[in-house]
Amino acid sequence: MHYSLSFLSVPVSSLLLLPLAVAQQNFDWGKAISRTGWNVTADSFQTGNEAAKAIDGNTSTFWHTQYGDSVAPLPHYIQVDLTKSFVVNGISYQPRQDGNRNGDIGQHTITLSNDGITWTDPVEFGNYLSDKTTKYTFFSHASARYVRITAQSEAQGAGNQWSSMAELNVYSPDTSLSGDTFAPPAPSTKGRWDATVSLPIVPAAGAISGDNTVIFWSAFRPDLFSGGTGLTETALWDPRGQAVSEKTVTDTKHDMFCPGISMDANGVIVVTGGNDAAKTSVYNPANGAWTTAAQMKQGRGYQASTTIADGRVFTIGGSWSGTRDGGKNGEIYDSPTNTWQALNGCPESVIFTKDKGGIYRKDNHAWLFAWKSNSVFHAGPSNAMNWFNVSGTGSYKSAGTRLTAPDMMCGTATMYDAVNGYILAAGGSPDYEDSTATTNAYTIKLGNVNENPKVTQVASMAFPRAFGVAVVLPDGKTLVFGGQSWADPFTDTTAALPAELYDPGTSRWTTVAPIANPRTYHSIGLLLPDATVLSGGGGLCGTGCVQNHFDAQVYSPPYLFNSDGSRATRPVIKTVSAIQLKPGSVLTVATDVAATFSLVRYGSSTHTVNTDQRRVPLSASPIGSLNYNITLPSEPGVLLPGYWMLFALNSAGVPSVATQIKVLLP
Repeated sequence: MHYSLSFLSVPVSSLLLLPLAVAQQNFDWGKAISRTGWNVTADSFQTGNEAAKAIDGNTSTFWHTQYGDSVAPLPHYIQVDLTKSFVVNGISYQPRQDGNRNGDIGQHTITLSNDGITWTDPVEFGNYLSDKTTKYTFFSHASARYVRITAQSEAQGAGNQWSSMAELNVYSPDTSLSGDTFAPPAPSTKGRWDATVSLPIVPAAGAISGDNTVIFWSAFRPDLFSGGTGLTETALWDPRGQAVSEKTVTDTKHDMFCPGISMDANGVIVVTGGNDAAKTSVYNPANGAWTTAAQMKQGRGYQASTTIADGRVFTIGGSWSGTRDGGKNGEIYDSPTNTWQALNGCPESVIFTKDKGGIYRKDNHAWLFAWKSNSVFHAGPSNAMNWFNVSGTGSYKSAGTRLTAPDMMCGTATMYDAVNGYILAAGGSPDYEDSTATTNAYTIKLGNVNENPKVTQVASMAFPRAFGVAVVLPDGKTLVFGGQSWADPFTDTTAALPAELYDPGTSRWTTVAPIANPRTYHSIGLLLPDATVLSGGGGLCGTGCVQNHFDAQVYSPPYLFNSDGSRATRPVIKTVSAIQLKPGSVLTVATDVAATFSLVRYGSSTHTVNTDQRRVPLSASPIGSLNYNITLPSEPGVLLPGYWMLFALNSAGVPSVATQIKVLLP
């Protein structure tokens, strides 16, 4: 990407630095670079509001684009010359502090250059929240002398042509801050964290919609979870572009913080409980609308839910919200009739951990997996495991224990091979907070319903992780990222930045590229249709809380790179015989290269839980040159109804961009 522009340049070598407490907040992963000697330029300024005001150390002054005799139209940019190249990994942008929101930056990009002529693709893009708080944006390490922010819009859809900024800082992971340093490219075996996506909310929950957009939400405020009910702040992002939009959802009178999330047989996102404990809201990707559904029998928060083989949604636990004295037994939701039924034969007491915090912590974030015959397997986080039967008023049967493992609250569990019933459980801590996280990992192999599964302890992770997130990949590996070694909500201390990949073929972990921002309490993770992984959020602790991460970042796993670090050529699914099929159907697929295939169900994520995602490896029979017949699994408890991503993988394991497949009810 190249730009040739006439800069309005102002030297600022004699200006004071802004006090550390105001705009040079330092982090373990990034330090503010000294602004001595910087030059700052912009495409436009109003006299008295020159570009130099953005680094003058005075929060009462600010850069503002022209608004006097004429108005300079968007887009606008402001850029700094650091005077020499640094390894950079972030910026902070402080909006004007005079109480006026004119010129707050909304949609924008951040680009870098070492010569001021050739510019990178955006290392960050998105939409900032319109308020006075300082925005901290971190991205993967890169070499730069010049840093440019380009504003495409004013924040929150205000519609004016202005841009403004009180203070700007640039960050470096190089603690010496000596300059003249360069960031080596990450080895292809480590994968790469790509552009950061700035959001107008802290994404404490998210899901892949049936139209392949990502819907994020926080709570009644974009930055705070506590104290409100009746509405939810949301944001939408289409991974195929850079635009991020926001919406305040008031239609359902539901604050959807700390909910259960499941996608039903038609791809409708069913969100239950949370701050408004008994509410149910549903998001229909067909029209992008939220509507109210029937209330649950029990108010809940921090519960988990899962869609079962017949399309109903089962939930259990959740004493964080509503009454905090337990009794959050199972219940089940039927979308077509919009009704909930109590399942008192599925008692929540059997899923309790031994948490020192009491009942309101013991029944949180259950690991639930739909299985054969409309059963639900409970894999944790308690050491005890269980089978739930949803017929009639429900019943349960103990499934033994996860060997001698401690309780793994806020650990991760992924079904990486649903055909053979394999689940990977990793991390977590014995207690929800003030507790030491574990590196332990186990595979759980399901067999017949009501039989104890086979549990095997496998190699441990390199990093202890409570509040981490796991995402299953098309090749069957599981990516685990985020978390911290000491479970301490609303902190980023002891955060694990490197991600890890578990390979079921070797039962081993590989440490891969580090993420730019810590992802701890209230972070999420989702597999995207292009086989990349989205990681976002953390915090939701109020105005000025630096643990609020208003962003997400996209990871390209190692399978998307050649050995020399260049991007691998991806196979292409050219045609499919159908995009809506029942279990047991035969699907014919044409590709451009010899391929194997897998299905991964669309995911949803909050508080370490993603019960929607699972992977189904597929057996394909060649029927001529680059054409295949694939017989889908006939068991609806394996191939759940709803939307799935069909991937083709070439002989090197490189996945295609997914083709959407809807699995129908039997």
